[in-house]
Amino acid sequence: MEPIVNKHKLHWSDKKFFISVATGLFFLTLSLFVNYWAGTYATRTASNAVTDILLDNLPVINTDFIFSNGAIIFVLFMVILVASEPKRIPFILKSTALFVLIRSVFVTMTHIGPSPEQIILRADSDDVIRYVAFGGDLFFSGHTGLPFLMALMFWGNRKLRFAFLFASVVAGVGVILGHLHYTIDVFAAFFITYGIFHIARRFFKKDYKTFIHGLGGGKII
Repeated sequence: MEPIVNKHKLHWSDKKFFISVATGLFFLTLSLFVNYWAGTYATRTASNAVTDILLDNLPVINTDFIFSNGAIIFVLFMVILVASEPKRIPFILKSTALFVLIRSVFVTMTHIGPSPEQIILRADSDDVIRYVAFGGDLFFSGHTGLPFLMALMFWGNRKLRFAFLFASVVAGVGVILGHLHYTIDVFAAFFITYGIFHIARRFFKKDYKTFIHGLGGGKII
């Protein structure tokens, strides 16, 4: 425990690090507001459902636990990761905000209605998740993309890489089996998220350097 405390003392005493975290929090908060507007807009203007190569041939399975509780478990795991290594905080905050913001833009472009066969989330789950998922915000799948974004960030850590890749695949399968997303929402998430990661590396180069090496770390190519 003492080494972790010392890491936090070192990082939080650095003014540039503190400002970077504050900026990341502001950016993330802003992106969540944009996401709320985009999600409600897309849901309000949603058209009819469309045919889908997988949804048309797969039975509906109740994957509410993956969609709702799985997302909460993912967030808690991320809190533990950043608490154990504060150097990760700025880049994760800003990259996540960029992910949410870019996804919000995509959501406003597509107004396809959800599958009429999709599972109904439990009332308690819906109370938690209704602020980030709205029904018409389908393209692309955040449940699939965000764990994949973390896998790309932690690619050098074999255990974390495969843990996040596993979470991404499970989430993708879960939303398809629950008919909560179309096939294209899930498959496109991997490609778009890959692009978001490299945009984040370029936009937040200093934060990525800190993410990898800590304060005063080495050179990032």
